[in-house]
Amino acid sequence: MTDLTTGAADDPANAAASPPPGDGDDVLVLGPLRLTSRLIMGTGGAPSPEVLERALAASGTQLTTVAMRRVDPGVRGSVLGILRNLGIAPLPNTAGCFTAGEAVLTARLAREALGTALVKLEVIADERTLLPDPVATLDAAETLVDDGFTVLPYTNDDPVLARHLEEAGCAAVMPLGSPIGSGLGIRNPHNFSLITERAGVPVILDAGAGTASDAALAMELGCAGVMLASAVTRAQRPVPMARAMRHAVEAGRLAFGAGRIPRRHFALASSPLEGRAELDPERPAF
Repeated sequence: MTDLTTGAADDPANAAASPPPGDGDDVLVLGPLRLTSRLIMGTGGAPSPEVLERALAASGTQLTTVAMRRVDPGVRGSVLGILRNLGIAPLPNTAGCFTAGEAVLTARLAREALGTALVKLEVIADERTLLPDPVATLDAAETLVDDGFTVLPYTNDDPVLARHLEEAGCAAVMPLGSPIGSGLGIRNPHNFSLITERAGVPVILDAGAGTASDAALAMELGCAGVMLASAVTRAQRPVPMARAMRHAVEAGRLAFGAGRIPRRHFALASSPLEGRAELDPERPAF
């Protein structure tokens, strides 16, 4: 069972640019949730409910998305049933919506069905790229925030758009690393750094992760969390990959907090030069 502690979000201090304070009190705050796991899982693409349940358990996640158009709470072995068994909080999303109106309606239906005002907002521009529609996403976000939702929007890796979503009242911003399901990793790390350096809300990598190093890089760039699905559910062995992602997120978070060494053009000896043997060049030692 997870150790979710719910309560008011008293401090959005998970702003990604903030280093982790220390073991035990490094939590990710998303609206009413305080999470000790920074890995958010999705459920799409799993080969079977049994594999999905084992993978979710191995990931250590405390929050998992569910697409409302695929949810049937009454079906035995459903995604919601698996989440209940594992003590994982559901995060309804608006996957499959192509307009702001569709997304707002889906979010409201999810709130009625699941009793949560937390929503991962997705407004897709087209089926070929599955890229977010920035205008419709911002429009829907403003409406949902006004309606009392805790909005976590899937968005482009655009620092300006991320700022507008934060100003609209979103509880986090979730830029894509690369297209959904592509496994291409973070294509523009510089933009991620620009977003995380100024964000006052958590920045969460959403989409594009293909393997554990992608998740670790996101955390090292200052992300507050990682959201992924296909990288685990479509891996050759989903359960070990879920475990790898768990450790990658933890390692990346620790590395970000520890502070990497500066990049240099030339070598810098790790040992001091003092104390070296003074040899006579006229009398070789061997």
